[in-house]
Amino acid sequence: MSQAAQSFDLSYTQNRELSWLKFNQRVLEEAADPSTPLMERFRFLSIFSSNLDEFFRVRVGSLLDLSLEAPICRENKGGLTPVEQLTRIYTEVGPLIAQRDIIYTQLQALLAECGVEDVPYEQLKGQERAYVRAYYHDKIRPLLVPQVINPSHPFPHLKNKALYAAARLRDGERVRLGLVGIPEGVPRILPLPERQGAFVRTENILAHYLKKIFKIYRIEEQAIIAVTRNADISYDEKYDEEDMDLRSQMTKLLRERERLAPVRLEMQGGAPNLRDMLLQRLRLQRHQSYTCTCPLDLSYAYDLEKVPPVLFYPPHQPVYPAWLTREQPMWEQVRQRDILLFYPYHSMDPFLQLLQQAAVDPAVRAIQITLYRVARKSAVAKYLCMAAEHGKAVTVLVELRARFDEGNNIAWAKELEEAGCHILYGPENYKCHAKLCLITRQSRDRLQYVAQVGTGNYNEKTARLYTDFCLMTADPEICMDVVAFFQNMLVGDLRGRYDALLVAPASLKQTLLHQIEEQTALGERGRIIIKTNSVTEREIIDKLAEASQAGVHIDLIVRGICCLVPGIEGKTDHIRVTSIVGRFLEHSRIYCFGQDAQLYISSADIMTRNQERRVEVACPIRSPEVKAFLLDYLERILQDNVKARRLCSDGSYVPLQQESLLPCAVQQYYLDHVPMFSSTVPKKKQTKGILHFFRRIYERNDPVWTKK
Repeated sequence: MSQAAQSFDLSYTQNRELSWLKFNQRVLEEAADPSTPLMERFRFLSIFSSNLDEFFRVRVGSLLDLSLEAPICRENKGGLTPVEQLTRIYTEVGPLIAQRDIIYTQLQALLAECGVEDVPYEQLKGQERAYVRAYYHDKIRPLLVPQVINPSHPFPHLKNKALYAAARLRDGERVRLGLVGIPEGVPRILPLPERQGAFVRTENILAHYLKKIFKIYRIEEQAIIAVTRNADISYDEKYDEEDMDLRSQMTKLLRERERLAPVRLEMQGGAPNLRDMLLQRLRLQRHQSYTCTCPLDLSYAYDLEKVPPVLFYPPHQPVYPAWLTREQPMWEQVRQRDILLFYPYHSMDPFLQLLQQAAVDPAVRAIQITLYRVARKSAVAKYLCMAAEHGKAVTVLVELRARFDEGNNIAWAKELEEAGCHILYGPENYKCHAKLCLITRQSRDRLQYVAQVGTGNYNEKTARLYTDFCLMTADPEICMDVVAFFQNMLVGDLRGRYDALLVAPASLKQTLLHQIEEQTALGERGRIIIKTNSVTEREIIDKLAEASQAGVHIDLIVRGICCLVPGIEGKTDHIRVTSIVGRFLEHSRIYCFGQDAQLYISSADIMTRNQERRVEVACPIRSPEVKAFLLDYLERILQDNVKARRLCSDGSYVPLQQESLLPCAVQQYYLDHVPMFSSTVPKKKQTKGILHFFRRIYERNDPVWTKK
């Protein structure tokens, strides 16, 4: 926001936060999709809610801070001040909440027909009521800490997103506020043993007993509430003055985050007078509160037991690639040719096998790796510890500032350090978001290398849920660049030079801009495809618009935020934007330029933070088989007419399913056909290049895309 918004052309851009809300609306649409299994729809509803929680904690929290620090500053995509953005956000969230309530009610009725029933306390039968009563008295009541707010009992700190039963209490002429939280450790739901699939939510049990908890008062209004707090923690000079190491800083900041100011009040149940009391205590305005009928925490969607399997997606087991063998050491297989794993269709096992074998291989001298997000029970971290214990020189760059994973990363940093790994935390003021691993092995009188470059994290759990690429290669130039990368990170050098890799902040953005300019010079013969999670970087957006104006056909495959608006006549009418929200989270990043298909996979989105304020890597694809596979993959994405949505010039998204075309869903295709390489990619597709590829795509009948 350093440059005045007035100096930018805002005719083909839109505000980042409002674009994100449209993305979350697409998640909500998945919850309403009758072709999706019922329990998966319910889980999409949960994802929508948790996405919105994080949005308020991070984005709304930072905008509230900015509205105090720089109230007249205008962002450079929509030209809005912080206050104007907040006003639009609070207004546009309301209809989404109302839509969620409607979908929730519909899903509850459909699930109840299938035996998955959320039973209100009042509808419990005799034996069930006795069972729940005993549970309350034995498991919940002894842990309750009810509070009545009066001069001797000040308003307590309400934990972020914790559920509380709140009541407006009448004591003669006096009105009091009563609060009691669901105790930590108490499960969200209580299954009913006599009815398979039926359950009672814990907050409903607590709400029923509220009259007995506050028995000396008359309850005028009551509701279940949750407060969302700002989570936008940042570094402060005072920590530097205290001479604290980064791990100590992050530990202290995490404690402080729990005490940051409220940004939203949610209430399940209408209680207008109670709401006003709470808003006054929380110092929030009325527009910062939402009343709904849907539960405030839907995470129990993942805890339901005895649910008929037919209500879920068919089970998916990632496969071990058929062209690899468990009998031959992975090191030798990678030395023979580049290996690309495509999560979640492929198993992560080949990479884990590479790490495990390196940990015990007497010839391996060193392992170096970056860790941004890892599983709580991480095989990757376990093998790194094993390698250190076997005398390898293990260097781990742990990013302690990975939002909401800080605590887990702090714990792993300690454990890795205790095992003998050398731990570093990356350059000051720059998150390391790159996904790189390097294994160094002594071979006779020289060192040999195998490198791994990924688009996603070293996390076994998300590798089953996110679409990502893992490239393992012995390419000498790439490997030497990875050697240089770790050497540079050890001394904090952000401006190192690399021959093959594009590394932010030194060369990634600059190279992308140069590649776009080269295609612009080619006019209608220029071609660009970018697959990413978000597009917000203003300079790259403007370069893409210039390319469009020169006649370059551009496809942006953007799962989430897209601040570039396509289809604006004379500005972006040669740009299409496609978004896919489906069973798996589309997480991989691919950059593709020109008729000769200059291809990169990357950890970086097209966002200013990724291009300028993080350490990121893009790796060129040099293997003909891998390149052909990725081109085929991009084509299949652009042919999706089941889960794909197309961004229109008015900022809306429209589905692409057409009666005249056969249904084509890219994720389902790879579930049905395990990704292969040269054995399934025709030779002619490897030689005809991207010109033929683009021509085939753009000649398809597409009412949203108009050829000029």
